[in-house]
Amino acid sequence: MSDFRVPYQAAETEFTEKRSRFIGHLLPVETEEQAREFITQMKKKYYDARHNCWCYLIGRDVLRYGDDGEPQGTAGQPMLNVFQRENVTNVVCVVTRYFGGILLGAGGLTRAYSKSARDALAAAGAAEMGLWATADIPCPYALFERVRGEVTALGGTVDEAEYGADIRLRVSLPAQTAETLRARLTELSAGGIAMTVTAEEYRPGGRVEI
Repeated sequence: MSDFRVPYQAAETEFTEKRSRFIGHLLPVETEEQAREFITQMKKKYYDARHNCWCYLIGRDVLRYGDDGEPQGTAGQPMLNVFQRENVTNVVCVVTRYFGGILLGAGGLTRAYSKSARDALAAAGAAEMGLWATADIPCPYALFERVRGEVTALGGTVDEAEYGADIRLRVSLPAQTAETLRARLTELSAGGIAMTVTAEEYRPGGRVEI
């Protein structure tokens, strides 16, 4: 598996700190264009807010942030740090602040924007990026439940089933477990099931909590 994660889903969270409302918005993205479009959308939606601070990370090398009028270093950078600490990329986060009339100071702002980004990430969850294999498995009806059990035991999923003389399954599973599954199916069927790996690609796995 790789050493980085992506958001599992979009999320929105909110809290109040000394009468200021902080609304965190998070979206999984794959390009800078998508990230900037989301930032623009949030600024239009919350046009009446005092600040719409933002950050995004794409891949391993692209990272940007903006303080949108807050003191330099108190908003976008602390938000960005939240995702860097959790090794999360392909994400854009916008934190909207409705000023409540009480100044928070630099430290208070840094804590508030960090909390908003962290809360949004916790609500979204994350998924580990890794190399996954797609495979075809011809399966007798009598062995269907046991084959499905072997796939899920290795962290895989049954994506499709075609019913004919036998059942033809299309499954996805972490690539490093493919040979283990092949051996188990051979043993289970006394050599009667021949699994064929059809593709490998990097993709997110199941949700993990932050």
